Amino acid sequence: METPLVSVCMTTYNHEAWLAQAIESVLAQQTAFGVELVLGEDCSTDRTAEICRAYVDKYPDRIRLVTSPENVGWRANYRRTFEACRGKYVAYLDGDDWWCDPLKLQKQADLMEADPECGMCYTRASNYWQATDRTEPDHPDHYTDFDRLLCSLTIANCATLARRELIARYYAEVRPEEHPEWKTDDAPMWLWFSVCSRISYLPDITAVHRRLPDSVSHSTAYRRRIAFCDSLMDISLWFEAHYGTGANRFRILRRRSSVALWVLSWEGPVREYLARWRRDVRGCPRLMFCPEGPGLLVKKILFRRKK
Repeated sequence: METPLVSVCMTTYNHEAWLAQAIESVLAQQTAFGVELVLGEDCSTDRTAEICRAYVDKYPDRIRLVTSPENVGWRANYRRTFEACRGKYVAYLDGDDWWCDPLKLQKQADLMEADPECGMCYTRASNYWQATDRTEPDHPDHYTDFDRLLCSLTIANCATLARRELIARYYAEVRPEEHPEWKTDDAPMWLWFSVCSRISYLPDITAVHRRLPDSVSHSTAYRRRIAFCDSLMDISLWFEAHYGTGANRFRILRRRSSVALWVLSWEGPVREYLARWRRDVRGCPRLMFCPEGPGLLVKKILFRRKK
């Protein structure tokens, strides 16, 4: 198999209902260069593995399968699938997302080939809400600089194309496997890219991120949603401590607290809201003077208290 310019890194686990759509969106890409799809299948309990093997059998020159006899977990599966990628550039696409623009890879590769200083290029993406069958574009504001990405990571994993050599450097330098508290691998990767290279942005919508009702990042359980948002801000705090000046620390802490309090203003008992507010203020006394703490509490007590 000829070495491709782009490898598509697709990890999948129990994606039987959506995997074919994801794979077909890769096969539909129109490019002037070679593209390989590397499927990382982690011992699913549904028909995901069977679907992977069927596509490998049908497209042996375009699709390869990475798997093992036992489940290794999302982080290890993410890493081993990347390491099997051979292209100069790597595009990420989870097995439940898909690409909606057949020129996605061509547009991004053209930009990066013309700009050797660009480490990663990303586009806009739409969100598809599985529970309500609703599709809407993501927020129109997108950032490429470290300081703003710390508090608002506007990069959708399914909309990226990055240099393989830089991803390998990220794993060697940051060693995300030493941070089991991080609930995602893509957020720290893109923050590291904003430190070590230039990020470019294209305003085209090329990808669709499927929002499932009970995933790690978009759970129906409010405590899980808070835990995921806390993890994102903890990742930002780590990067600010290791690569920043410290000037963004309070901004990150305020963001972490305000998101949690906003969720708790809608769900959970008042005592849980107060416990979280006290905990945040103990960790950063300056938060006592931020208006969202008392403001959201008043809203909760007067309008939307849940026992």
